[in-house]
Amino acid sequence: MNFDLTYIPKRSVKPRNSGITMMMDKGLSLRETENFIEASGHLTDLVKFGFGTSYVTKNLEEKITLYKSAGIRPYFGGTLFEAFHARGMFDDYRRTLDKYDLDLAEISDGSINIEHDEKCELIRVLAKDRTVLSEVGSKDSGILISPAKWIKMMSSELEAGSWKVIAEGRESGTVGVFRPNGTAHTVLINRIIAKVKPEDILWEAPLKKQQVWFVRLFGAEVNLGNIAPNEMIPLECLRLGLRGDTFFEFMPKDIEERLKQVNADGVEDDDEG
Repeated sequence: MNFDLTYIPKRSVKPRNSGITMMMDKGLSLRETENFIEASGHLTDLVKFGFGTSYVTKNLEEKITLYKSAGIRPYFGGTLFEAFHARGMFDDYRRTLDKYDLDLAEISDGSINIEHDEKCELIRVLAKDRTVLSEVGSKDSGILISPAKWIKMMSSELEAGSWKVIAEGRESGTVGVFRPNGTAHTVLINRIIAKVKPEDILWEAPLKKQQVWFVRLFGAEVNLGNIAPNEMIPLECLRLGLRGDTFFEFMPKDIEERLKQVNADGVEDDDEG
C-alpha cells in the first residue's frame, strides 16, 4: 500500500485461498484489459469471461496471456460449459480448455438441468487435471431451492473435487442467495454457513450493498465474485474499512464509541445554536 494506517485488517497475498476477488469480464478490449491490469491487477485473483462471451471475444488468446502474466487466473463462465454439455460436447469443452491452456474451469447448471450425481461426476473428471469451480443455484428467480438442498449440493460438489462452490447471484444480483430487490436471503445464508465452511464459498455479489453485507458478516477475507472492472478498487476499500459503509468494522470499539459520541455532541451543539 502507499502509506501506513493503523487498524487496517490483514489481507492475504496472491495466490490466496481466501479473500478472493473475481472480476467479471463481459467484453473488455485488449487496451481496456491492459488498463484494468495496470489499475487493479494487484487486487484481482480470478477473471471470469462472463457467460458465453469467450465465444465472440476478439483477441481471446492475447487477453488470456495478459491476465496470466499479471498473476490472474482467467476462466470461462459456467454458461459456456452448459452450452457444450447441452450439445453432448463435453470432450470438446475439455479440448477447448486445453487449447487455451486454462487451469481453471467452472461447472454450473443454472440454465439447464443436470442430474446432481452426473454434475458431481463431471467435477471429478475435470478435477483430475485442473482446478474446478462449481456453481450452485438457479438463474431463474422463480426456482426456489431449500436450504437443505443448497447445503447438500455444495457439500457433495466440494467432496467431488471443487476448489470453491459459487453461490449463484448472477450479474444482476437478484437471484440465488439474493431476493429480487437485491437484499440477501439472510436465513438461507446463515443455514448454509452453519454446515459449509465460508472459505469454501465464493459469493457472487455484484452490487455494493451486497458486498457491504458480506464484508460485515465475514470480514475482509470473504470470497466475492461477479465484480465489475471499475468496482475492484472500491471493493478493496470496503474490505479494508476505507469507505463509510465499513469504516468502523475494524476499529477498536473504544475509538468507535468516542468518535460517535463526538459526532453526537456536535449535533446537539448545532441544535442548541
